[in-house]
Amino acid sequence: MPSSPDVVIIGSGIGGGTLANRLVQHGLNVTILERGGYLPQEPENWDVHAVFVDQKYVPQETWLDKEGTAFHPGNYYYVGGSSKLYGGTMLRLRERDFEELEHAGGVSPAWPITYRHLAPYYDLAEKLYLVHGQVGVDPTEPPDVPPYPYRALDHEPVIERVACALQDQGLKPFPLPLAVQRHEGGACVRCKTCDGFPCKVHAKTDAEIAAVRPALATGRLTLKIHAKATRLILTNDGRRVNAVEYESEAGLARITAPVVVVSASAVNSAALLLRSACDKAPRGVANSSGLVGRNYMAHNNTALMSIGWAINDTKFQKTICINDFYFGDRGFKYPMGNIQGLGKLQTGMLTAKQKYLPNFVGDLMAQRSVDWWIMSEDLPDPENRVILQGDTIRLHYTENNMAGHKRLTNRAASLMKKIGFRVNIQKHMGGLSVSHQCGTVCFGSDPSKAVLNEFCRSFDHCNLFVVDASFFPSSAAVNPALTIAAQAIRVADHMARVDFGVTGISSAR
Repeated sequence: MPSSPDVVIIGSGIGGGTLANRLVQHGLNVTILERGGYLPQEPENWDVHAVFVDQKYVPQETWLDKEGTAFHPGNYYYVGGSSKLYGGTMLRLRERDFEELEHAGGVSPAWPITYRHLAPYYDLAEKLYLVHGQVGVDPTEPPDVPPYPYRALDHEPVIERVACALQDQGLKPFPLPLAVQRHEGGACVRCKTCDGFPCKVHAKTDAEIAAVRPALATGRLTLKIHAKATRLILTNDGRRVNAVEYESEAGLARITAPVVVVSASAVNSAALLLRSACDKAPRGVANSSGLVGRNYMAHNNTALMSIGWAINDTKFQKTICINDFYFGDRGFKYPMGNIQGLGKLQTGMLTAKQKYLPNFVGDLMAQRSVDWWIMSEDLPDPENRVILQGDTIRLHYTENNMAGHKRLTNRAASLMKKIGFRVNIQKHMGGLSVSHQCGTVCFGSDPSKAVLNEFCRSFDHCNLFVVDASFFPSSAAVNPALTIAAQAIRVADHMARVDFGVTGISSAR
């Protein structure tokens, strides 16, 4: 490796890891700065008490909410980023998600690109992440989606019966697209400890497994772990990023490259840009618009626990999805959102933060429940924002657009009651559940109304990109991972061509 790479990427999650993977295929030399290390493969990976009670993998980090109250965010700092503990859901945004869309609580803005711009990169991202799914069964599926790399996971018997009962109610449940290695030769064993857990056998196709490790194997990627970026340093004229300052175990250091990419997650990417304020960028790097940190979104999320009389012996429950109400229904003309199977709830998961729920009661509930994740779009609001209070991140967030979400949650509970699940317990997750964080460094076509152009290049600094969910101008109502990966591949191809004059893919994969 040369002493100075072609591209420095800050962060190794879905955005940074995928980008690095594609750049090395173009023959470019890349260095990733990752503030964490490798998440160890150990028995605690699949231990409910370790993960949910002890919160072994949650960083010892404190942020503040809008009231100034301290909380521990659900960010994860490992090679692979937060994808190390994600549920593997890989859904495309709908075509209309890229357009201006009226909601009960306001308007979701149009993206500077259409679905058609991203469609071929969705194809590539699904191949990279080995996605299992089935085309032609999602009622809101975009047109001309090619077959998935691998067939959808079958439902286990209880979930199959639920799917059939919901079909009898007029719904069109379909297999949830998943990035798990359940194909021939894959390591997936269909356990209960996937959604929200690290995978002890590396069968979940996260950013480390799908993107970073193959990129390292080419010899063109250098990965610096325990290297936390602290500041971007601009050139004297302020038009370019000259260096990245970072903390490592050896002390404070700097690295330079022709191109610098921030992929540290929506909150941390915004915080880094704000923290890098200087004479040439007094409001923060890339922030001439004043929009860095603003329009934070994280979805309106509710967990629904539907309890019946029969034992639910399902192990891998996260195979079902419902989009029938995504854009509303006859009784409600506004979008509602997505319903998908949640990883099977277990006793310790229920009682981890419930002071007055005895273990035996939680156990009885968990044995008989079918569990759902209900997700609706929250809308960009400039007052929902990332703020630096000294060196501490303050996340100022107020919920919005809740009418459609409440309607969707109640609709789901009513349907489950009709098919025999008489008790339905809802737990709203609130805006400080940061697993689907997005916005904060949005892209667009007008430099006065956006921070980045359509290829995630800063309007202010020509060699700076931000490639993670920060660029989302709206949150839509599906998991963001596949869209981040697709845009990362698109940006890599653009960067290789425009910044380095490279076309085509290298033979080293």
